[in-house]
Amino acid sequence: MSTPFDPGLQPERTLLAWRRTCLALAVASSAVARFTVEAIGVAAVVLGLAGIGLSGWAYLASTARHGQVHRMLTRTGRTPSPAVPMLVLTGAVLVLGLACAVYVLARGPA
Repeated sequence: MSTPFDPGLQPERTLLAWRRTCLALAVASSAVARFTVEAIGVAAVVLGLAGIGLSGWAYLASTARHGQVHRMLTRTGRTPSPAVPMLVLTGAVLVLGLACAVYVLARGPA
């Protein structure tokens, strides 16, 4: 691998932040599945697995993007526009929110 473009390693810090976010969403998705399975049944497992899958996809997409950004920065000094990791992570957050909404609706008034 060539030397980093940025002496402050901003692309590497960004990659680590994406990885932490993806891991946190995967953990939250599994927790939602675990704690809502009694109230909403199989839908909790499906939504939890969907959230974990999207989080994993975003993790891999952010890793690929880091390589792309590094190559482009060392060659041209510019970065490509972000798209896939943001869209996939947004999908994971929406699935997590959907699971929480289904849980609240299934529990009914307290």
